[in-house]
Amino acid sequence: MQLTETHRPTLDQALEVIRSRAYWSPHPEHPKAYGETGAADGLAAYQALLGHRFELDQPGTDGWTGGETSPYGPELGIEYPHADIDVLLPAMRAGMAAWREAGPETRALVCLEILSRISARTHEFAHAVMHTSGQAFMMAFQAGGPHAQDRGLEAVAYAYEEQLRTPVAADWSKPQGKRDPLELRKSFTAAPRGISLLIGCNTFPTWNGFPGLFASLATGNPVLVKPHPRAVLPLALTVRIAREVLGEAGFDPNLVALAAERPGEGIAKTLAVRPEIKIIDYTGSTEFGDWLEAHARQAQVYTEKAGVNSVVIHSTDDYKGMLSNLAFSLSLYSGQMCTTPQNLLIPRDGIATDAGDKTYDEVVADLGAAVSGLLGDDARANALLGALVNPDVKTRLEAAAGLGEVALASRAVTNPEFPDAVVRTPVIVKLDGAKPDDEAAYMSECFGPVAFAVAVDSTADAVDLLRRTVREKGAMTVGAYTTSADAERAIEDVCLEESAQLSLNLTGGVYVNQTAAFSDFHGSGGNPAANAALCDGAFVSNRFRVVEVRRQA
Repeated sequence: MQLTETHRPTLDQALEVIRSRAYWSPHPEHPKAYGETGAADGLAAYQALLGHRFELDQPGTDGWTGGETSPYGPELGIEYPHADIDVLLPAMRAGMAAWREAGPETRALVCLEILSRISARTHEFAHAVMHTSGQAFMMAFQAGGPHAQDRGLEAVAYAYEEQLRTPVAADWSKPQGKRDPLELRKSFTAAPRGISLLIGCNTFPTWNGFPGLFASLATGNPVLVKPHPRAVLPLALTVRIAREVLGEAGFDPNLVALAAERPGEGIAKTLAVRPEIKIIDYTGSTEFGDWLEAHARQAQVYTEKAGVNSVVIHSTDDYKGMLSNLAFSLSLYSGQMCTTPQNLLIPRDGIATDAGDKTYDEVVADLGAAVSGLLGDDARANALLGALVNPDVKTRLEAAAGLGEVALASRAVTNPEFPDAVVRTPVIVKLDGAKPDDEAAYMSECFGPVAFAVAVDSTADAVDLLRRTVREKGAMTVGAYTTSADAERAIEDVCLEESAQLSLNLTGGVYVNQTAAFSDFHGSGGNPAANAALCDGAFVSNRFRVVEVRRQA
């Protein structure tokens, strides 16, 4: 395989851009970029998977399991190999020595070949992501395809750079005056920790899964992929491609394997405490993330959990743009993103805008009208909202309407292509920040298309509530709108002190719940919402340790 000639320029560009933080992506966002027949070929490839067994030829297969049902209605009917872990884990370790000895550059280039082959099948992955996560097709195509691939490449670049901080070899000489110097020959090897466990999520199986997978693989660790039982296919395709590339490159395919679970089996807890598992990547609920951090003591655990994201609305010089931007942020993928705003902190006396002063009630009503206008056409609504990923989201959405005065009611949207899809527009509920009874609602994550317009006594109160929310509950994102330098400084100080990523005065085509690989950090690792950031040096550096061998010169 001509890996250096093919992929070294891409790796070099990735290394440059993580330093400059400029915009860059080697993976096209537009569906037409994948060839005249790309869309049809991808759909056909996806459809060919349905109703069949997904062969992987990995050791320890003791049966078959499946049961995925698309949030849009159809059953996928795919069965995946079920693994005997006592057989599979030793087989995964067998190829570690050769993978370690290959060195950081070879590992990085093999990872880039895996990503390249995934990229070539982006249309197929888009359908797999769409029908396991409920994302609308275009979002599944972009977030599940090129954006996920970018995050994987970003992890490889960070991993490669961190492994090169220490030279491979060094001659050491210590003068001894009149005597001969003390001389040693030293070698330094980036030694992997062991098997890495990826616990996948339902909503963004590739976007959230690729960083940990490629960070571990690039640093020399085998990766066992345990998908969410409702979203197996995108990660199963990833495992299949990775195994093919590893084998063709002369390495053991078992360096990457799949651990699909039977209904109700709950193997994540069992796997997480196995002594062979040395690294864990997890995206999901706070409860299980906390359990992993407390109990998987033999492993380095990287978690992205739940948080309560807030937007402080103090003032704006583009009222229409602010409303439009917020409406889109609340609606995208039915609010089923860990970065979606939930609490809108608005002074009860209102805000100053370029369209005149607006009361709290006017701001909330105008935002409701902006959401209604955005989603008024059912075709457009379906393209933005996708489908509710599971019945729990629908239950939370319906319960939210009883928590306060409903400023904007949720409505059902029919999807003519998929009549069984559950599609709902967001609900906006008014709450009072001064009422203890309302606090239980806005201080808890309500995952899904739910927004709380929280009335606060002043901007200072909004800033105090923001600080308390981030400190106690965590936040993946913070947004703010203000024309005041003092208010901006106060909000920025909270985010710096509580480690929360801040977006200020977004009124155009960039939204608080979107981040760009190579430039934006997803999470900070510094508040309860996540103990790691995607991606930075800390995300990769503890996946390996430098082992030194000293020899007498």
